Amino acid sequence: MITLGIDIGSRNTKIVFYDTSNQSILFSAWSATEVNPLQSVHSLLKQAKNSYGLDLPEEIACTGYGRKLWKGNSKVFSEITCHTTGVRYFMPEVRTIIDVGGQDAKIISLTPEGKIKDFVMNDKCAAGTGRFLEMVASRLEVSLDELSELALQSKNPLTISSTCVVFAESEIIGMIAKNTDPADIAYAAHISIAKRIITQLSAVDFTPPIVFTGGVAQNKNLVQCLSELLNTTIITPPNPEITGALGAAILISQTEEYN
Repeated sequence: MITLGIDIGSRNTKIVFYDTSNQSILFSAWSATEVNPLQSVHSLLKQAKNSYGLDLPEEIACTGYGRKLWKGNSKVFSEITCHTTGVRYFMPEVRTIIDVGGQDAKIISLTPEGKIKDFVMNDKCAAGTGRFLEMVASRLEVSLDELSELALQSKNPLTISSTCVVFAESEIIGMIAKNTDPADIAYAAHISIAKRIITQLSAVDFTPPIVFTGGVAQNKNLVQCLSELLNTTIITPPNPEITGALGAAILISQTEEYN
């Protein structure tokens, strides 16, 4: 049986076609969430059809901020459950999950058996999320990929004291006005986010192995900062962007349902 997982996020929309018989991913893709989120979904489904001949299956599951927008025959699952299931597909032994997206950050603590033990979520402030990195990249006039590479070149590490994005942006503008090396500013931004994530981690009983997922997990410098501050290896899945959609596709084939 083939299932479809749809993750409509605030910044990006992801889909995964999953073969339940072989427990394999048939197709996955993601794109920026448009003003009309469903348009993003249909564009991705068109890719799956044109590239692999995949039609809309009967079993569809949705998650993410826009999980209730899909009006077809589908089930809805929580982001926490979907990311847990998706990450465990790649790494069954995971004990702690860090999921950082465009607008929120989640920490999920698991039991040795893989059950959700505890979680915390920051969706009230953009600090510690992808939106913060987008702001910094915009100020430094580089892409998000370039921002990560730029931070790796820092020779004079700085810190950003503000924990609010608005005030942090003013702090960065002040650094730019003083002709501060952009690499040092980029590094300071990554350390700032890493420290915010660690503050969240302290609210749960976290244990390695730690897996970093979500779109922001593709940022190599942030992964490095977290690893150094926590003094442990931070693992990223092969495609951290799709774990929510993958989890939804897997969950729909199981008998136990979540809201």
